Order: sequence, then C-alpha cells, then structure tokens
Amino acid sequence: MVSSCPHPGKMPSLSSLTRSKKLILLILVTPLVSNKAQLFEIKMSFVTQDWVLSWATLLLMSTTLYSSTALGKTENNIKTSVFLSPKFELGPGSVSNKDYYDVQFPSGHIALKSFNAEIVDEAGNPVPLFETYLHHWVVVRYHQPKNVTNNSQSGIVFVRNSGLCQDNVLGQYYGLGSETRGTATDIPDPFGIEVGNPAGIPYGYEEKWMINVHAIDTRGVEDRLGCIECRCDLYNVTKDENGNPLSPDYKGGLECCPDDSQCRMMKGFKGAKKSFYLKYTVKWINWDNSVIPVKIYILDVTDTLNVSDKTKGMSPKHNCKVEYDVKPCSKEYKYKCVDVRRTMLPMQVGGYVIYGVGHQHVGAVGSTLFGQDGRVICSSLPIYGNGTEAGNEKGYVVGMSTCYPPPGSVKIMDGENLTLEVSYSNSILHSGVMGLFYYLVAEELPHHHP
Repeated sequence: MVSSCPHPGKMPSLSSLTRSKKLILLILVTPLVSNKAQLFEIKMSFVTQDWVLSWATLLLMSTTLYSSTALGKTENNIKTSVFLSPKFELGPGSVSNKDYYDVQFPSGHIALKSFNAEIVDEAGNPVPLFETYLHHWVVVRYHQPKNVTNNSQSGIVFVRNSGLCQDNVLGQYYGLGSETRGTATDIPDPFGIEVGNPAGIPYGYEEKWMINVHAIDTRGVEDRLGCIECRCDLYNVTKDENGNPLSPDYKGGLECCPDDSQCRMMKGFKGAKKSFYLKYTVKWINWDNSVIPVKIYILDVTDTLNVSDKTKGMSPKHNCKVEYDVKPCSKEYKYKCVDVRRTMLPMQVGGYVIYGVGHQHVGAVGSTLFGQDGRVICSSLPIYGNGTEAGNEKGYVVGMSTCYPPPGSVKIMDGENLTLEVSYSNSILHSGVMGLFYYLVAEELPHHHP
C-alpha cells in the first residue's frame, strides 16, 4: 500500500474530456455531516493551468472511451426481460444478505448483452440509497441435477468466470453495488457472453442462476456512513459466521453486517418495516455463429499471488480478500490524502479488451488497469450524486465510468503481467472497501469481408 500525503486526490469529469486540455476539473473529497452521519460532498473547481493535471487526468487523456452506440450497437434482435427477486423485508437499521437460487432468467443457448438491477419497493418505485443502501448484488451461474425441488442446493456445481481468484471467490458473471443505476453494462456487437450451451451442461443437469442481494436499511441510524461500511462496533458483532472471534484489527466489512444484523439506531427513532425487491433487467440475443464470445475477468486489488513447489512444477495460488480498510492519514493533511493500493497479476491467456469497469465504495477516487509496459488498459472513475432522487443521491457513488475500446485497439498478451491500481480518499477511515476490476476479453475479432 502506498499512502500519498499531502498530494490532493483529483478526478476529472468525463465531460471535461471533450473540452480544451487546459480545462481540468479538480475534485476534493470532504466530509459532509448530516444527521450525525458522515458521507461525502464533492467540491469542484475549474482551473486552466496545464501543470495541475492530476494523474487521473493524464490516464484518461491517454485512453479513449467509447459508448456502445459509438461501436455501432444494434438492438434489432435484442430481447429484454424484466424480473423481480423474491421479496425481502427491512426495518430501520436492519440488514438483508440473502442468496436466491433458481431465479427467473432467460433460457436457452443465448448471448448476454447487458444486466442491470436496482432495489424497488412494493409499488415498483426506485428506492434511494440513503434509505436502503444496496451494498452489492451478484449473479452466479450454476448447474444442478434435474427434478430437484425449488431453491434446493443439492448437487450444485458452480460455473465461475475466467477470473483469477481462488475457488469460487468473485466467480460471479455480473455484480455491482450502489453504482448500479449509473453504470453501463452493455456489450457491443458482435460480442456476447455465451450461456446455456447444451454442450457445456453435464448430462442429467440443467443450468440455473442464483442472485445474492445485500441491502442495508439506514433510516434512523446513528452513523449512516459507518453502517454502510459495516463497522463492527455499530453492529455489535465480535464473531464471524462460523463463530470464531474476529481479529481486533478487523474494524468493519462483510463479517460485521450479515443477514438479519442490526446497525445502531438514534434514540427514539421509530419506523415501519418495508418490503423490497431487486428488479433486474436482462438483455440477450439468441446464439448463432455470428456472435463472438467474450470471457469475464474480475481482478481484486487485495489479491496476493503465492507460488508453491509441486512435483510437476510451480503452481500459482491466488488469495483474494475482496475487501480492506483505508486508514486515515495524518490530521495535518486531513483533506489532501489519497490511499493507493497496487497488485501485479500474471495473465496466462490474453485477448482483446471489449469492456472494462471498476467497482469501488464511498471515498473512491478511481481505479486503473495497466499493461506490463505501463500502458493504460482501462481507467474507471466514480460518479458521485448531488441530489435527492434515486440514482443521484448526494455523497454516494452512483455510477462508475466504463471503457469501450475500439475492437482490436487494446490487447492483453498471453503471459502478460497486469497491474491494478485503486485509489481512495483517506482523509477519514473507510472500512470494508473494495477495489475490483471487471473486464471482458475476446480471443478473436470479427472477420471483415470486402
């Protein structure tokens, strides 16, 4: 970990990329106190001097971002289905972190083109993050013997993505958090994520999907930021899910806000239980030979690679911890500190990058994936809300910028070492943050016929 004090954390807006190179957007992340809860207010000021270019500005200027529309995305054959998860209930300060097996999902041999989700109430209205915080949702693919009862976990074989993490850690096909409403997930033509291929499903099995939804009701809580960062003292949790004592160094994270846990409330606050759903929208096309499959990779900045001696050579072992704490820097530089973490990961198989996006929490400054030669493969920056409506909640990360490089323009070589760099403001403590990077790779490009 590198803690860079006293350099300020600066982030350019995406719109500024279309302006003069002399017009830079500086962003300082400062605490915003409201109802005894600290969130983040983004203070912005424009300057017109070349020498104040931040590292994030330089990275973005060296990489061209493209939207799906710019890639000639067509929707003539795209099908769309909207589903609801099973209902879950939350009272003020309570937590729901449940796995829903055998959820509704498009069937058949198809190519997934996008997956978007949000929490809605019983009337179907979007719920703002300051009432119900969507910590994360993930979508997992699995195979299971036919004719088992609904929601049974008997005989399940998980089908993970192509990422590097150990076992089934970060093996999901899709997954986002508070940024879900403002983050594009479209896959440009002619690419798609192939699922439902009968040739890949074992005899006697069928393909199904599981969704995990982790939501925190923050109505009336004593410390809203502490609750959404799962601070252990606010949840009065001292043991993990297996009953083992938590380390004194573990200040907060997933272990401290499990299903049915309760965050500390303000005295005298009363509120009714409410019912919610995860509303998810899936877009897909029927599979045919014109579709080029992409592989899903999810990298984790906490990943450490261990190489152990084996009788048949060297076997790498990844250790993804998924989350970590950002410790506050010196009070002398309270508003000018940035915590930077890096990890280097070898890619056994490369390909052409089609899409990329980071996943971070409140306090995020940005994340970048570098190639072995130092080139920027993709840089993803947080988008903070500045209003009260769902999708633009002030102080929350409501979106992450995405990368759509022109097909063939960004290639990861076989055996190339990639570096993931993730930055957070550390003017105050942040617990249980994440530094993930999700990207799609095609091993071939479309053939162009004259």
